[in-house]
Amino acid sequence: MSRGLRISLVASAAAVILLGLPAVRCAAADAAPQANGASAGNGEFTADGRKWTLCAAEYGTCRFSGTRDVLYGTVQQHVVKTFTDSAECNNAVFGDPAPGVEKRCAMTQAAQAAAPVANKDTASDTAVRSAALAELKAPPGQGLRCSAPSLQVPTAQNGDLLEADTPSDGTRLFAVARPFALVFTTRPAQSDTLTWQIRDTWNVVRASGRFPVAAGATLSTLSCASSVAGYFAVSASLERAHGQLESRGTRPAGIVTFGVLPDTSAALPAVRFPYEDLHRFGGQGAAYLAPGQQCCDGDGYRPVYTALGLSWVNDNRNWYMEEPKKPGTFDPATKQLTPFFRRGDLMRLIQLDGIPQWASPTGKETHSYAPTSLAQMKDYMARVGAESNRVRMTYFPKQRDNYYQVTWEPDADGGLPWRDTDANFIAMYKAVWEGIHQTDPHAVVMGLTYSSVQGNVTWMRKLGPLGIGRYMDGMTIHGYYDIGTTPSHPPERVTDTGNQGTVPGALPAAMRALRHEMRLYLKPGAPLFVTETGISYDIGESYGKNYPGADVLYAQAAVTARTHLILLGEGADMTYVFYLADMPDAAPGYGIFFELDHPTGAYGPTRISPKPAALAVAAMTRIIDGTVTLGPLKGVPKGVYAYAFRRLGGGRIVTALWTHDNDAWSARTGFDASRGVDYRLRVDAPGSTGEVTVFDMMGNATTLPYRDGVANVKLSPAPVYVVSGNADVFSNAVMTPEGYVAR
Repeated sequence: MSRGLRISLVASAAAVILLGLPAVRCAAADAAPQANGASAGNGEFTADGRKWTLCAAEYGTCRFSGTRDVLYGTVQQHVVKTFTDSAECNNAVFGDPAPGVEKRCAMTQAAQAAAPVANKDTASDTAVRSAALAELKAPPGQGLRCSAPSLQVPTAQNGDLLEADTPSDGTRLFAVARPFALVFTTRPAQSDTLTWQIRDTWNVVRASGRFPVAAGATLSTLSCASSVAGYFAVSASLERAHGQLESRGTRPAGIVTFGVLPDTSAALPAVRFPYEDLHRFGGQGAAYLAPGQQCCDGDGYRPVYTALGLSWVNDNRNWYMEEPKKPGTFDPATKQLTPFFRRGDLMRLIQLDGIPQWASPTGKETHSYAPTSLAQMKDYMARVGAESNRVRMTYFPKQRDNYYQVTWEPDADGGLPWRDTDANFIAMYKAVWEGIHQTDPHAVVMGLTYSSVQGNVTWMRKLGPLGIGRYMDGMTIHGYYDIGTTPSHPPERVTDTGNQGTVPGALPAAMRALRHEMRLYLKPGAPLFVTETGISYDIGESYGKNYPGADVLYAQAAVTARTHLILLGEGADMTYVFYLADMPDAAPGYGIFFELDHPTGAYGPTRISPKPAALAVAAMTRIIDGTVTLGPLKGVPKGVYAYAFRRLGGGRIVTALWTHDNDAWSARTGFDASRGVDYRLRVDAPGSTGEVTVFDMMGNATTLPYRDGVANVKLSPAPVYVVSGNADVFSNAVMTPEGYVAR
């Protein structure tokens, strides 16, 4: 994490290291008893204040008539989803709420109206789950639409005048074209009329309506569905009592948010991954969304990471964490992998940074100095290599290699600064590399992981000639590129205006300089992983009742997508999205979800709702994951950015394009979403005609005709993705990043 803040998720807990302070760990809960262990003789039990009837064992099918809620897991650890007529009882459908434990499915009785519940906020889990008991059917038609309230029942008297939510699995993300509930709670002193609107990422009204509400506390449930993917913000007011939706945590007043996930399969069928470690997206941050979970108890990655398409997460084998008191205590034969990894949909980046106090020349736990005994460090790393090799073969048979990150932001002005000599830095890398490779034949040892792209360039220029490349199988970096990576400081901005196109300059130039250093000092084809890059709100801003506005959220989404597309398009193999949900101790806004319980954010939240950036990420992963990089297009006009990728197995070409103008893009001048330029993209051979598919930033597809092999694409600050079939026309149209080899 940039500028002296570091977040690191421990295997069985969350460890937070701020400015070098010791980690704070949350113990993982013991496995919960099986659901049938709590059942009476008739197969019934109570969970979440409701009665359930067992209906299927794991891998079976739960069958019923009509629409019911189905619980999957155990009494204490479970997920509840709504189905019609049947539900397949397995992790693929529900996620894994209780890793390593036998799970069951149980169903509610026939659908019934919600009873009044004692709650302070209909955004609370209890109220919205009760509302979701009503049978939901998708309203007819296309676009985003909601029916009149299908259910209006009394609810708790205490609470705000007006509240709203979209109950779900905790992500507030829904499948395209599938029904979901929009729940309003009203508490007017006399009968009134509620008016509501739903706006998209571009602040365009997509749906609206009005309905009467009774005096007192009433919960009204609307059945909604959307054939349009993306981020949506609900606003509402009462015609007589007025009022608005109050702020929640870091989410400003006036809105509640949800997302509809794109389905890109018609134009981009699922790709076959020969190795799982060819996935290109990861993330930092966890959210404990399943009922009964809290930080850091349970699985903080599912269902949100799988919904977003993020496949990589950090796993800690740091020496100071594993052997804090004395050497030799880490046993590779008995070390247990955290259960949430045992799925195959999440992969480990293994962190090794940090020295225990007993091995430190300062007598204190440190990231700033080499250990007093490099032999002891090498021995520890050999044991880590043995454990990781066993884990890979046992749990990740489709993963080709193990990936290790040696240091974490050793910037001199950061929170974990390197204070020792360059010679000792290289000697430490040598000890780590030799120890890991002694026992792990599939090891990829990586560094230097400075906070900015340019910082990694600077230090490779210094340490490369001294031989550090002999002890690096690949490169890890953090992808920060400016003093504040914000909507007003996008990745295309040239910070040194007197030295345009060179380093220091915009992110593309910095990435090209980095690729050059890698070619000089690392082996050909060495992977490049960007293990953290985030976009915060603008410098000087803070969370508040009226901040951020729709323009800021749109700009953050566009800049988030553009940053990661540049990193991949300029030759990174994988990139991490930072951070999952708004958190404290950092610049405001480093989250692609709002955190709904704390005004300045929290680590390991239990309630989140999406920002536009979350849906931009979900679209980007579905479109770009499963590709190799072809590179930036040659000869594009000033202000146009275009990167071509090819689907694995010689598949289709995806070209990501957008336009940017520094003078028309800032908080001062406004983030102009309407600005557009025309660009002629060659997609086929001269003389040919046909159609290509174009996805917008949210993953919605349209068809675009082309003539003479050229499609006229309208570009804006939000990236679009053009899917075409003729790879030959791109062979001479792109600049392959220096030294890049498709993995």
